[in-house]
Amino acid sequence: MTKEQFVLELQRIGAIKFGSFTLKSGLTSPFYFDLRDIISFPYILEGIADLLVEKIKDMEFDVLTGIPYTALPIASLVASKMQKPLIYMRKEEKAYGTGNNVIGKFKKGAKCLVIDDLITTGASKIETAEAYERKGVVIKDFVVVIDRSSNGKEDLAKQGYKLHSLINLNEIMELLQNRNLISEEKVNEVRNFTASISKPKKVKEEITNLLTLKLISKIKEKKSNLVLSLDVTTQKEFFEILDETGSEIVMLKTHVDILDDYDENFVPKLQEYAKRQNFLIFEDRKFADIGNTVKHQYRNGVYKISDWAEFVTVHMVAGDGILKGLFDGMENRSSFVLARMSSKGNLINETYSRKCFEIARKNPNVVSGFIGHGKDVEDIKRFKAKFPVGMLLLTPGVKLERGSDAMGQQYITVEDAICGGADCIIVGRGIIKAKDRKKEAKIYRERAWKEYQERI
Repeated sequence: MTKEQFVLELQRIGAIKFGSFTLKSGLTSPFYFDLRDIISFPYILEGIADLLVEKIKDMEFDVLTGIPYTALPIASLVASKMQKPLIYMRKEEKAYGTGNNVIGKFKKGAKCLVIDDLITTGASKIETAEAYERKGVVIKDFVVVIDRSSNGKEDLAKQGYKLHSLINLNEIMELLQNRNLISEEKVNEVRNFTASISKPKKVKEEITNLLTLKLISKIKEKKSNLVLSLDVTTQKEFFEILDETGSEIVMLKTHVDILDDYDENFVPKLQEYAKRQNFLIFEDRKFADIGNTVKHQYRNGVYKISDWAEFVTVHMVAGDGILKGLFDGMENRSSFVLARMSSKGNLINETYSRKCFEIARKNPNVVSGFIGHGKDVEDIKRFKAKFPVGMLLLTPGVKLERGSDAMGQQYITVEDAICGGADCIIVGRGIIKAKDRKKEAKIYRERAWKEYQERI
């Protein structure tokens, strides 16, 4: 099979689609290559495998893998043809038996060639490589069937990886156009989209959430993107710390239910501080139940959170009905969705994060963004690149130096968080436990603001 025959076969079986499609990267594309069904067409599967064998026959590697699910049967056939060992990583983490997530035999330090069906941005390839590298596998090369990216090769090269492909998007569009299988208008639409991927997102005109706009405005007004997590158990300590630090913060994150001496005077006093010190209130009540239950938790009970907190935290384990329960009929209230956690061993995975993005994309007027941690600058960049346009990132687990604590909390630096894409950093004990809390809050604010200014 030639590359031209391969493209025509994809067209014949409907694997080349035009319309509106959400990609793994979170982008919405006017076209989509769906290679999943080729397993039902042995002639095409065999042809792709032969083309790949020819492409990689002179490359040096010890084992071979395919990224589940689409590329795994392709890689299996290639491995068989080349008589090379195949390994693969489970898409879902194994929680039973040996707990081993890499299937197959390999030696530590083995050089692995990765096969995938497509590349759009390179982010998922890097995530795959890092997962294998944590298991002792060395990855230097990726081979994709179709390169539909604008700069995927460059993105991977920055991280030390080489990209090889059978065919790229321009070749496919040119071939289809020459065969009168696609219009010039559609070709231009595809090329314009691909070119736009590498351009910075223009978000100002996309934001419709009034509280998101208010937070952005206050960030600029106070020259602060510091959120203080004020987790103490008495009102006396709470307001003493706020007296010292309120001028440095753009938003206060509270856990009102941990106060031992909460009473009816707390909220009016907090609101007075917020007005005088010019910060927003973010109650970190992590709502995670069905709509009817969270409605009462939010609006009623002892705390009546909806009366005084501009933002709350939402888990999406119950689905998007939770947003309806919380915000139906409410005005000037919004949320941040917990899409990643900073604690070691937490159970949130990539699939869950993507579902959070999908729900938020459909509810921009009541979701202002996401709470999420990353292990380094590049990890945070890849995470934020998947956000719906106009959504903000609040990053917890931030200190002046990297590290971790005895309870599994992992910390990155202020600069790493902001450079990676955090719009605000959430800091708690780093300020609360400091000898001079006012001075420490100022250091956090100034370092975060400086990095933020340089990034934008």
